[in-house]
Amino acid sequence: MAGYLLRRLGGMVLVLLGVSLLVFLIMQLVPGDPARTLLGPTATAEAIAAVRQDLGLNQPLVNQYLDYLGGLLRGDLNNSLVMAQPVTEIVFPKLGNTIILAAGALVICLVVGVPLGVLAATRQYSLFDRGAMFLSLAGASVPVYWAALVAISIFALQLGWLPTSGMYDVRNPGGFGDLLLHLVLPAATAAVVPTAVIARLTRSVMVEALQQDHIRMLRANGVSERQIVWRHALRNALPPIVNIVGLQVGYLLGGVIFIEVVFSWPGLGGQLYTSITANDMPIIQAGVLFIAVVFVVVNLVADIVVALLDPRTREAVR
Repeated sequence: MAGYLLRRLGGMVLVLLGVSLLVFLIMQLVPGDPARTLLGPTATAEAIAAVRQDLGLNQPLVNQYLDYLGGLLRGDLNNSLVMAQPVTEIVFPKLGNTIILAAGALVICLVVGVPLGVLAATRQYSLFDRGAMFLSLAGASVPVYWAALVAISIFALQLGWLPTSGMYDVRNPGGFGDLLLHLVLPAATAAVVPTAVIARLTRSVMVEALQQDHIRMLRANGVSERQIVWRHALRNALPPIVNIVGLQVGYLLGGVIFIEVVFSWPGLGGQLYTSITANDMPIIQAGVLFIAVVFVVVNLVADIVVALLDPRTREAVR
């Protein structure tokens, strides 16, 4: 197991190195000049040339990337071109807010998606099964920003049950309860697509698990159906479910940018949207890289959990 962890950590480092290179190269293709962004549209050509030299933008791309990579290793992500603040002071708080939103959405995915898939599998080809899978297919096809707008229209504007935007009440900020109240709508709409995907995959693997020979033997021995489903079959189906949940975390981290913009949630997605429109390259590079780090770490944890749950995987990684 230790060797497996070392191999996975080595692979994670290579993935993050590739992500840093890809993000750096993509930023070179983005229209606009960081020096002009920093100085404004009225800057002279001489001033722009001087800033480009100070920033190292007139060096070859290889040298620029090595300088950028060296800064990453030192924890120096430069300053924002627009806000003139260290990137870490801007990105870290925003990333924390995004993780809160993604975690809330993930809880909804697990609480709704897994039981829905299990119940549909136990009622295969029934009206409940067909209805649940139809809703799952519809949910997986819904644009997330459209779901957000519909949720605001119904639950905030018409019914008045929930706030429309923000992370806390601006006039009277509360504590954890206020945060949960503002979290409900953005987390629920962000969870629509991942919940549908998890429900469909859970049904598929549970149908297969319920057809195994040892499940038939348990039924022949008089074990209750509830124990068979929730204790034995679900345990066998957990490894692929854990894998797909790990992948959906990546979707949530990348997809909440639309949710954060619609709900004015002060997260990294909204900051990236603002930075992209302002051509603030240091913020964009750091934001994408941090999302990649969280995604890779979550999937590493998911792989470890799968190895612990599945004896065959444990034998394969030794």
